[in-house]
Amino acid sequence: MAREADEFERLETTNPHGVSAAQIVDFFAPRGVKLAQATFRKYVQLGLLPRSRRVGEKGKHRGSRGLYPATAVRRISLIKSLMDEGMTLEEIRHSFDDLFAALDKAIAEKVEIKSSRRRELERMLNDGRHKAHQFIKEMERTVSQITAREETGKGDR
Repeated sequence: MAREADEFERLETTNPHGVSAAQIVDFFAPRGVKLAQATFRKYVQLGLLPRSRRVGEKGKHRGSRGLYPATAVRRISLIKSLMDEGMTLEEIRHSFDDLFAALDKAIAEKVEIKSSRRRELERMLNDGRHKAHQFIKEMERTVSQITAREETGKGDR
């Protein structure tokens, strides 16, 4: 888990302006996590991931490309973990929607705060998302250990 957190941190640090969908898919491939471009787009459509923002390419007639926050990789990892636990995309979407909407709304309603404080609160919210992910991983390990013990206990009878 620490190695995974380091990999997320490295991706976020090296891509502060965002990453493309292809970069995110490529991030997961060597880690054995199947993530197709179509699946990625579905997560965005369902609101599980933020929409991209268009960024112009330097050079004549280069156009623009969509960039997602590098933190999207953490959220995808969480989505995959929750699905492994048996949650449906709809259940995940509702739980994310409820939690993040409430927190985002609370920050947005604080109109009297300075932009630096708002950024700090947003960073804290992202940190909370990360800690929630860590908690879920810890619970997955606990469930695995309990299940393994139950299966072992059944064989002892």
